[in-house]
Amino acid sequence: MSLQGKTALVTGSTSGIGLGLAASLAAAGARVILNGFGDVEQAREQIARLGAQPGYHGADLSDPEQIADMMRYAEREFGGVDILVNNAGIQHVAPVDQFPVDKWNAIIAINLSSVFHTSRLALPGMRRRNWGRIINLASVHGLVASKDKSAYVAAKHGVVGLTKTLALETARTPITCNAICPGWVLTPLVQQQIDQRIAAGVEPLQARNDLLAEKQPSQEFVTPQQLGELALFLCSEAAVQVRGAAWNMDGGWLAQ
Repeated sequence: MSLQGKTALVTGSTSGIGLGLAASLAAAGARVILNGFGDVEQAREQIARLGAQPGYHGADLSDPEQIADMMRYAEREFGGVDILVNNAGIQHVAPVDQFPVDKWNAIIAINLSSVFHTSRLALPGMRRRNWGRIINLASVHGLVASKDKSAYVAAKHGVVGLTKTLALETARTPITCNAICPGWVLTPLVQQQIDQRIAAGVEPLQARNDLLAEKQPSQEFVTPQQLGELALFLCSEAAVQVRGAAWNMDGGWLAQ
């Protein structure tokens, strides 16, 4: 498929899943705007090899004013956002009664509230151009819970709910909104959990395998490239009646 002439903004896209999604969209011809706190120059170079030089805005997605500035940048420099991919996220693991309030607030702000802010600001332009795609990277934790991840689970369940609401509000337009719900992807957030097991004395390979064995029957990580291909499908005309879906790509996690 071709996304020539379309502009895609991918939040949290200087590494990991976000960079993989941005690469897939760029390879299909989209102009890409990057955002995030990773290695910006390396991310720029990777995307530039696939097409045009990408844009970049370093908005901190916990701050609505910075989000608004990023969306104004997209409008000013690229004519607006046609494909909005809400990917940015953070994690903290602790029981509810020990969960730091500042961590809770940060996770809700970045993982959930930022999706509201980018979407509300992107929608008017999508309506004017009579086309748009909003793709929210939720998580399998937007559909089921795990202990010690209260803020993350709450935020991702919120993303799935917001996705459904946006899909209903745009149901009679050429704008669609869907969520992708990955299982384990070997991102820095997941690597931290493996490292915690290693620090407790587990061998590295065993730590990896034990993490997968707990949840993901395939015993393989989902890859950013696989998620990118799903995002491309959701951008296609074949997916025009896929609206409000929470599409799990989880190696069988939810099939259990």
